[in-house]
Amino acid sequence: MENTEIRSVQSIKTTVAIAGGGPAGMMLGLLMARAGVDVTVIEKHGDFLRDFRGDTIHPSTLEIIEQLGFIKEFLALPHTQAEKLHAEIGDQKVTIADFSWLPVKNRFIAFMPQWDFLNFMAGKAGQYENFRLLMNAPVTDLVQHNGRVRGLKLATPEGTMTVEADLVVGADGRNSVVREKAGLEIQRFGVATEVLWMRLSKQPDDPTETMGHAGPQQGFVLIDRGDYWQCGYVVRKGFFADIKTKGLEAFRDRVAEVCPLPRERLLEIKSWDDVSLLTVRIDRLKQWWKPGVICIGDAAHAMSPIGGVGVNLAIQDAVAAANVLIPVLAVGRSISDADLAAIEKRRSFPTKATQRLQLMMRSKNKKHQSDAKTSKGPPAFVLAIMRFPLLAHLAGRLIGLGFRREKLKY
Repeated sequence: MENTEIRSVQSIKTTVAIAGGGPAGMMLGLLMARAGVDVTVIEKHGDFLRDFRGDTIHPSTLEIIEQLGFIKEFLALPHTQAEKLHAEIGDQKVTIADFSWLPVKNRFIAFMPQWDFLNFMAGKAGQYENFRLLMNAPVTDLVQHNGRVRGLKLATPEGTMTVEADLVVGADGRNSVVREKAGLEIQRFGVATEVLWMRLSKQPDDPTETMGHAGPQQGFVLIDRGDYWQCGYVVRKGFFADIKTKGLEAFRDRVAEVCPLPRERLLEIKSWDDVSLLTVRIDRLKQWWKPGVICIGDAAHAMSPIGGVGVNLAIQDAVAAANVLIPVLAVGRSISDADLAAIEKRRSFPTKATQRLQLMMRSKNKKHQSDAKTSKGPPAFVLAIMRFPLLAHLAGRLIGLGFRREKLKY
């Protein structure tokens, strides 16, 4: 494997060039390399150390890793496990998703820092000579000829580099350069929100849940990171800019309304540098591809952080793409528009269904929507689970496995 530092080479050729070294890109890169395809994964950063990225590894992803034969080694990495997800509504604790009945071997969500997951995947892919990983190489443009994408242009420390490829895969996230340069049309849904991420220390008397949602609006998320809590405060778009004008103390007061941890713990937020803003939107491409290029993962469909399903969907996209592309490349046939359309068709239903579910989960009870006071209650889906607890098993299946679980074929 060629890794990390790009040599002074102005042009390279590969069969599949994948822009983005996130979960979708690294999984597809590994599967391509494993099948003997010459593949190049291109990551704009110099490492994978990004804080507050999606760190949830769902049961369906764990099953893929099981199929690959890496599960024992993977689960030896530092992580925490959640067989259930909980919510706290007032003084009542509610199980909103139960994975313990899933028809798979690993019936839990694993919470693992994404850099550990990506480094693990890169290490496995790097065992194949036909895998190349280029770091510190942001994509600047597409190479196009006669209406077909033929490769990528990169900005490297040594200057501009061209990667010629039979297929370009855009796996470069919700702000995808590949998507933009390809001119693929975006459809947006719902109202954008913000998640404010913070770290708070973990103490012996704290809650025991690995992940939970607290507060009357389900507006606060706690994720157990072992020696600290990763906390997410979900708010309307523009809230962060507004609250910053009122000062840190006002911000701590608002967080204290929904945070189940003691009020004094919030004093650990000493400056705005301790708060990381993520703007959340739900969107998807009207068409995921054009000749010579296809987008997958967040580049094709940005998800809400509800249920942490974005990483799972991205990896499922990668598996579906590999299942379509590997037999085509194995017989030496060129990748056609029909092949790319088949990938989109395979993943279109689970994407649309998941986004529709997320939009529903954000909605309030209709009879209360016009009442400003009562509209601060929990979303309708939480009220339904409180009334019918068995729905937690259905939620566990939809969150843990998704609407269409992919399996490795090659």
